[in-house]
Amino acid sequence: MTTTQNSRPESPDGAGPLPTEAGQVSEKEARQVAEAARESAWDRPSFGKELFLGRFRLDLIDPWPRPDPAEVARADEFLGALRAYLTSEVDGEAIERDARIPDEVFHGLAGLGTFGMKIDRRHGGLGLSNLHYCRALMLVGSVNPAVSALLSAHQSIGVPQPLKMFGTPEQKERFLPRLAAGEVSAFLLTEPDVGSDPARLATTAEPTADGTGYRLNGVKLWATNGTLATLLVVMARVPASEGRRGGITAFVVEGDSDGITVERRNSFVGLRGLENSLTRFHDVFVPEENVIGGEGKGLKIALTTLNTGRLSLPAMCVGAGKWALNVAREWAADRVQWGRPVGEHEAVAKKLSFIAATTYGMESMLDLSCMLADDDRNDIRIEAALVKLYASEMAWRIADELIQIRGGRGYETADSLAARGERPAAVEQLLRDLRINRIFEGSTEIMHLLIAREAVDAHLSVAGDIIDPDAGLGRKARAGARAGAFYAKWLPTLAVGKGQTPGAYQEFGPLAGHLRHVERASRKLARSTFYAMSRWQGKMERKQAFLGRVVDIGAELFAMSAVCVRAYAERDDHPENVELADLFCRQARLRVDELFTGLWSNTDSVDVAAAKRIVAGRYASLEDGVVTPPADLPWVARWEPGPSTEQDVRRRIPPAG
Repeated sequence: MTTTQNSRPESPDGAGPLPTEAGQVSEKEARQVAEAARESAWDRPSFGKELFLGRFRLDLIDPWPRPDPAEVARADEFLGALRAYLTSEVDGEAIERDARIPDEVFHGLAGLGTFGMKIDRRHGGLGLSNLHYCRALMLVGSVNPAVSALLSAHQSIGVPQPLKMFGTPEQKERFLPRLAAGEVSAFLLTEPDVGSDPARLATTAEPTADGTGYRLNGVKLWATNGTLATLLVVMARVPASEGRRGGITAFVVEGDSDGITVERRNSFVGLRGLENSLTRFHDVFVPEENVIGGEGKGLKIALTTLNTGRLSLPAMCVGAGKWALNVAREWAADRVQWGRPVGEHEAVAKKLSFIAATTYGMESMLDLSCMLADDDRNDIRIEAALVKLYASEMAWRIADELIQIRGGRGYETADSLAARGERPAAVEQLLRDLRINRIFEGSTEIMHLLIAREAVDAHLSVAGDIIDPDAGLGRKARAGARAGAFYAKWLPTLAVGKGQTPGAYQEFGPLAGHLRHVERASRKLARSTFYAMSRWQGKMERKQAFLGRVVDIGAELFAMSAVCVRAYAERDDHPENVELADLFCRQARLRVDELFTGLWSNTDSVDVAAAKRIVAGRYASLEDGVVTPPADLPWVARWEPGPSTEQDVRRRIPPAG
């Protein structure tokens, strides 16, 4: 049965027909879909969760975790071979210039095992820890970020990770060895009119009459690796029926199945070597045994996969910070203006200080999150989300500051610099390549809301029915009793704490004061969140700017905690890192103070009112005097169900010669 037979008329915004199951969902229905997909249980400790509750559980991260020495030695051998290959065989400038990763690079990376870094050794992979996997991505990204994005999309959100976590033994045996050997996978969720709101997912998976499988119909947008992938994870909606749960479901789909057409390779401002597709499915048969985790589990699988999958993106941000620090340091020492190296001028010195301190902060957050994930005794959903959010924002700022330090040469391309006989530092490319990280795998705005939801989970679990308009009097009464018991015990703990004791955390030496500040700020953050919930109640979910600041404060406090514990652990081998940790915390404390002020002193309500008038066209005359983009095409492209009318542009890597 095709999508045409199971669809409503075209949606009014021109995004194509929606299946009956998707419908024109309301805001409330969209939230319910997202809420049903999130993990609701907290059966393992979480430093981040406790931090937002005003509980500074330093014992969860101190002492600094230590990876298994045998695994470190094995990983170091691989990383050494990978570095040697990258420096001798991969031309990052050519990939940028040609917007294409050569076939021989795929062969070389496959030979090293990079396509199976996160796949268990029993399935032919390397079985690296999250820590060493991220270090490999950092290394690859320093040569060309598009190659790192290829490997990350393949393993962190592509077929290997969902199968590792939710696949059957038969699925793992069937697919993982192929992927470890070098086949490429992709993850297909986004659609022309579906980004962060999966409730409107329009791709359908109609069960066949004989019960052997499903027929997929729909269009998927922005599938990283989509032109290359021979195995796909596809999210599609199975219609509910008698005896069938239905719902959004994850499928493993063979990339060369009949009915799949790669209609476009999308081009972007950065990551020019990335193979990203617009892909159409028309009556594509998928056998029943290719369902991952069961019907209706697709979004939960996607979100759970991202708990660790999100760590790959900040790894590339940390690598960018390290690269930027090298360029900034050497340039600032070499370039002389007004009789002194530019690094000695205070205006530039502050930028150098920010780049160095922030890179140390990002790396500390990432390494800690990776090792907590590898331990598998910790719930890292908040920590992984925080480091993704923080690193993507800070790396962008680092790249912007680097361009300013380099001046006109920062805006100039590497080829142009080389043609003049100067060192080809591709600073402008760094800025372009990093910009997508604030959007990839959850935009900054969505990450703020996702983390905020987890941060207030304890409150909603005891008091949610009080502010739920659909809750009856009985539910509200029971919630009131639960809330009274919870807050009677919790609120007094926010009044005083270890951070007010002058000698607390003295074993951390010069960093003790920063940890006392984190403890005090954690309690202040919890008090602020409680006050906001009391003030706005059910309307708080619309206070997105407030929630964003709450999350940003939590991110800074997590980063400060990580750098202090790490620097203390490394004080004998790297005493200079204590200086970096102190520098980072001094800068972070200023940002935290500003964010706390912004919680209650801001223009949020004025901005929202102004935005309504802007959208309504009240100030449209301000746009006069320029030539605006033509209005003859829709903002979201229309699509129609049925077979493709476009040429297939998929790319297949030939076998190694």
